[in-house]
Amino acid sequence: MGDEAIEVKTFEFVITHPPARGRIDAYLAKRFPDYSRTFIKRLIEDGGITVGGRPVKPSYAPCPGDRIVVRVPVMHGDAIEPQDIALDIVYEDEWILVVNKPPDMIVHPAKGHQSGTLVNAAAYHCRDLSRRSGVLRPGIVHRLDRDTSGVILLVKQEAVHQEIARQFQARETTKEYVAICEGCFELDGDVVDALIGPSRRVKEKMAVRWAGGKEARTVYRVVERLGEFSIVRCFPTTGRTHQIRVHMQHLGHPIVCDSLYGRRDAIYLSDLAGGEQRPSEEPLLERQALHARRLTIYHPALEREMCFEAEVPQDMMMLVRELRRHGGQG
Repeated sequence: MGDEAIEVKTFEFVITHPPARGRIDAYLAKRFPDYSRTFIKRLIEDGGITVGGRPVKPSYAPCPGDRIVVRVPVMHGDAIEPQDIALDIVYEDEWILVVNKPPDMIVHPAKGHQSGTLVNAAAYHCRDLSRRSGVLRPGIVHRLDRDTSGVILLVKQEAVHQEIARQFQARETTKEYVAICEGCFELDGDVVDALIGPSRRVKEKMAVRWAGGKEARTVYRVVERLGEFSIVRCFPTTGRTHQIRVHMQHLGHPIVCDSLYGRRDAIYLSDLAGGEQRPSEEPLLERQALHARRLTIYHPALEREMCFEAEVPQDMMMLVRELRRHGGQG
């Protein structure tokens, strides 16, 4: 690893609107999408985050008027640090590595966040990832959002990387996602053709932009309607940033617990049962209910089509069970 310099980047702001019920680590992880909740929690525990000039616990409930200071150590280096982080490996051979990515994991290092990512873990696991996408994104041919779980593919060999990247660009791969959405869809399925570009209002968001946006196409099919919620299979044929999340919001059915595009940051059993929330009640889910279920590619080295799958994770399945039990009233 090359020489590194460490500096501290400081963010300071005052909460002006009542945040959704919950903890400060969850609130800040949503406000700073480039940092994982685990990273934010560690900063709090190390005293790098203060409220009103005082350290707090990760469970602290933020309130309007709170002055929050976040001090983030930033390392500048010229190489990826391999880290011994467990990986749920779906498939591996000498050319590719397919992983079931958990939520709250960033895919690759970015400015100000250079550890704890999927790439750090993959670099420790195999140490021979392709450099075609750059020094800080070895092996990467596609991405998943931080809180989207599921199948993601990394490439080890340069020529294979080139061919698989071409397949993604030419839209020759097939991607299937499972989402739990707000509301009851009128149609059983449809195609969303709506251009996507950066939001003019919020820096971190994308939006449907009929003028100046890029082509974005998502096919969806409703699997099950559960009162005021729906389970949907989504098949994006393009790969725009936040595409499924933006398209579902555009339809009026944002993904459950999508803090950027949705109606709530977390969902509780009391939300479904119609009772009052207990102070100690833990959320059923507090990340967008979106999972990359299946990815199909043509393996250029083995010269055959391959399909990789990852089962819907327990947090989403638990929400589905409770929606079925309570009639999905919301």
